Amino acid sequence: MLHGGALPRTSPLFSFFVKIPLPLISRTSRRFFRPILRSPKPKPTLNSTGSFSMDKRLNLCTLALSDNSPSPSSPAVSNKAKKKARRESPEGVLRHKLDMCSRHGQLVQALSLYDEARSNGVPLSLHHYNVLLYLCSSNGGGDDGDVGLKRGFEIFRQMVEDKVVPNEATFTSAARLAIAGEDPEMAFHLVKQMKGLGIPPKLRSYGPALFEFCKKGEADRAYEVDAHMVESGVVAEEPEITALIKVSSDSSRGDKVYEMLHRLRTTVRQVSESTYGVVEEWFKSEEAAKVGVETWDVNKVREGVVRGGGGWHGQGWLGSGNWRVERTQMDEAGTCSCCGEKLVSIDIDPKETENFATSLSKLASQREVRGDFIRFQEWLQRHGPFDAVVDGANVGLVNQHNFSFFQLDTLVNRLHQMSPSKRLPLVILHQNRVTGGPAQNPNNKRLLESWKKSGALYATPVGSNDDWYWLYAAVNCKCLLVTNDEMRDHLFQLLGTSFFPRWKEKHQVRLSVSRRGLNLHMPPPYSIVIQEAEDGEWHVPTTTGDDIETPRQWLCATRARNTK
Repeated sequence: MLHGGALPRTSPLFSFFVKIPLPLISRTSRRFFRPILRSPKPKPTLNSTGSFSMDKRLNLCTLALSDNSPSPSSPAVSNKAKKKARRESPEGVLRHKLDMCSRHGQLVQALSLYDEARSNGVPLSLHHYNVLLYLCSSNGGGDDGDVGLKRGFEIFRQMVEDKVVPNEATFTSAARLAIAGEDPEMAFHLVKQMKGLGIPPKLRSYGPALFEFCKKGEADRAYEVDAHMVESGVVAEEPEITALIKVSSDSSRGDKVYEMLHRLRTTVRQVSESTYGVVEEWFKSEEAAKVGVETWDVNKVREGVVRGGGGWHGQGWLGSGNWRVERTQMDEAGTCSCCGEKLVSIDIDPKETENFATSLSKLASQREVRGDFIRFQEWLQRHGPFDAVVDGANVGLVNQHNFSFFQLDTLVNRLHQMSPSKRLPLVILHQNRVTGGPAQNPNNKRLLESWKKSGALYATPVGSNDDWYWLYAAVNCKCLLVTNDEMRDHLFQLLGTSFFPRWKEKHQVRLSVSRRGLNLHMPPPYSIVIQEAEDGEWHVPTTTGDDIETPRQWLCATRARNTK
């Protein structure tokens, strides 16, 4: 019986696993294993109709076994009973135990379960193998690390011999095993084979090869991995770009450092302390002092700034000589306390906002009761636009143990006074906040009723996530959003990292409470993003500090002005 999908000998996957030099026969792991031998030609098994079934998605032949087909006279079995039978079968019990081992990082226990299953003839599925490979590839150094490496390749070979069809997770674990054997070439080869076999690689698939090439200082090979990622539509994130900056710096490739800094600007915006250290190390290096031009065309640089939307020009390193590198802060106007350069505010294309509102509406409709969200959109159309939207639940709980309508009302009155149109902001509250608890207080009842009559209150339905409502209202009205919600959970991750962080930076108003009462922290008049000045200075913001309780930390890199 074939489990997890059969690999016929005509399959490109089967051919791949048999013919290519897999990690288990690679140079670094050869001491552990003998090469995979071609297994005897399997006898074809026919289904009840005497024919093969075809899995069109994978373009792989799979056998439809008659043993699994209930006879017409068999009594119907409920789905609950089927699930219980699967769960209590030897395969199901093994799956549960392996999942527990994976959760707790218990490699030795998982290997013991694997050996026991093999000796008892328990068939292993793709999931079983992937969990085992994950544990083997994730194990650290020392004796357990050697065991994980040796047994990982052994299990990988057995998976091939069992003709279990691999997926992205399989290849990624295999790539990690290759790195454990210090073979980034094999790790990269595996990723390239994934794409050729129609299995889309993920960012984690490229990580083993990319980081190992960077670690070994093989810059050109790291750039090849990066180019393959771009070609596959996989977007590098901060760890990958930081590794590329470091290998470029160590290899005296100033042009690549410049390129990667701009990719960091568009992808990450604010950097972690570890990335700060890598960037700082570059600017303090001897090679950094050598790059750059002493004279440049001012008009060409300014054209680059306009073309890029502000905050950078993309014309390469400007100036020459040593860089002065300092940790700095910005004042409220965005002026650097170190060099005096004033940072700019980078505009958002109105079309981008419209597109974002459309995609936000689509996502919300998929995750909320569609009728409820459509009713809200229609309500907003009748009562909007507003100058500000308030996340009522968040504001009412800022620095409070219990929900405070007094604090919420104080904010609403402040925003009313600040409003260019002199109208109340839109308060979004969950239905439970409007009908229960402190809402039963007579004063609070009157307050809620006055907001409702003014068209300034919307109660989201029971069972809904009010985040979708206040975010959509603020984006749709192109107005301020008052909330201390950092907007980092799963819901906001669905919105991506391209537009949403820029929109949030320009529209979110945050609160703090002091003895004097509520303090509003308006959006900064400058963009908190890596900026390249027209004179060649660089300012790199970090994630350290929030400009409310503590000032945000920036890197300032300048050098002497040069002829323009």
